[in-house]
Amino acid sequence: MKLEQPNLDVTQLNALALAYMGDSILDTYVRYHLIALGKVRPQKLHQEATRYVSAKAQARVLRTMLEEEFFSNEEQSVILRGRNAKSGTIPKNTDHNTYRHSTAYEAILGYLYLTNKYERVDEIIRKMFEIIEERGETNEQ
Repeated sequence: MKLEQPNLDVTQLNALALAYMGDSILDTYVRYHLIALGKVRPQKLHQEATRYVSAKAQARVLRTMLEEEFFSNEEQSVILRGRNAKSGTIPKNTDHNTYRHSTAYEAILGYLYLTNKYERVDEIIRKMFEIIEERGETNEQ
């Protein structure tokens, strides 16, 4: 849901701004998914959400999807911008390369959302759930 359209060219938007938007989109999808599965205890929700929104999980999902050639050329370009974005800080619990890949994953979600490609956002996040849940790939591995 958007209340207004961006007053700028989304294709030229800073990759970290795209990742900022993508982080929020991903968080909303994951929260909805967990509640839809019947997981409603706050502590359990937070623990389960970490399986999907941690930098390690996002990086692993992105690498898997890249290996499977899941993304279009346009999407790969945005992913590359996100991966190469210079962030001022990196969380203590992850390495630089993992953080860069998770930023790239969030950037593509933000880009697609801001360009009104909601069905593609659905496809990417659906694939993420498949990778993490059906293939057993989590941030613990």
